[in-house]
Amino acid sequence: MHTQVAIIGAGPAGLFLSHLLKEKGIESVILEGRSRDYVEGRVRAGVLEAGTIDTMERLGLAERMHREGMVDNGLDIRFNGRTIHFDLPAMTGRSVMIYGQQEVVKDLIAARVNANDPLIFEAPVNRIEGIEGDKVTVHYEHAGTAKTLTCDYVAGCDGFHGVGRASMPKDVLKTFQHVYDFAWFGILARARPLHEMTYSNHDRGFALCSRRSLSVSRLYLQVPADEKIENWSDDRFWSELHTRMYDTGNEIVEGEVFQRDLAQLRAFVAEPMRHGRLFIAGDAAHIVPPTGAKGLNAAVADVRVLAKALGEFYRNGSTAGIDTYSRECVERVWRVVRYSTHMSALLHRFDHTPMDRNLQLADLETLSRSRAAQTAIAEQYVALNSVKD
Repeated sequence: MHTQVAIIGAGPAGLFLSHLLKEKGIESVILEGRSRDYVEGRVRAGVLEAGTIDTMERLGLAERMHREGMVDNGLDIRFNGRTIHFDLPAMTGRSVMIYGQQEVVKDLIAARVNANDPLIFEAPVNRIEGIEGDKVTVHYEHAGTAKTLTCDYVAGCDGFHGVGRASMPKDVLKTFQHVYDFAWFGILARARPLHEMTYSNHDRGFALCSRRSLSVSRLYLQVPADEKIENWSDDRFWSELHTRMYDTGNEIVEGEVFQRDLAQLRAFVAEPMRHGRLFIAGDAAHIVPPTGAKGLNAAVADVRVLAKALGEFYRNGSTAGIDTYSRECVERVWRVVRYSTHMSALLHRFDHTPMDRNLQLADLETLSRSRAAQTAIAEQYVALNSVKD
């Protein structure tokens, strides 16, 4: 096969890119190593920034999101038994949408499949050749047979462990990483959630109450990185959540726990995000701690910039956008990482000395007293990944 743009990976970055390219009349083929069921079943958080919402709407893919998603107008941070409330529309003029990443993926896959646009599952890519030449060859397997896909450009949207970033020359690529020594233990429970997305900084550690629907709560506790989920009974989890949320009454509703998982936290950046005819985007290029709810939104912003650059090339032959793709994305990515790591530092318990702990509480106290500081956080929460198409 030959196509204009080969896309490796059917996660949010690859799928959004395929639809954005089609909007501009550019052909693409997506190669995904896993099955459709696996890809659609990967449960991830889903706080959609304003720019991601706008992109879904512009592509004509927002119908189910608006029907089943939940508009989130507020954000709460608790500490010392007090609450800092962020009124997002009042502070920013916009809101966010609670809509699971796997639901976004289902919508994007369905639209591509229904349009008979090339999306090949169970087609793992094993190497990419020619990124510094005139034509790229992508080698993959499908149905037990070795195959090739030639293309003008290739987009590695295949995640942290994918072949996309690994195909960058070692003397070109630079990586930066910080791995946290704690994790998030998360559950899904059939229980009415709190009205607002609520973070909490407690002496015993971080906690988060979010929601997947009006009847399903998504709840997290900070735990050691080597924690075993089996150490936590449902009763222990609920008791600890009530404590860390400063809930002395019946504010948090308990319910049947039907999913448990452990998420390790890291911050990672790879640069440049383009070499020759190879681009990387989304988790292939950067990972952020989930505290800021930025992973999906950063991926969407990457491919919006990339689609614009490729659109200019195929429309008038200009490579200006292609040449500046990495610089434009990396500058924003570092701001995203800074925001996410700042929120993580503000809300989690580390190996604090008494001095460190009191300085952290002083930061929260300052935030509680400053409308300007609250607005800065709200603006980044709602629209940090805003880019121009």
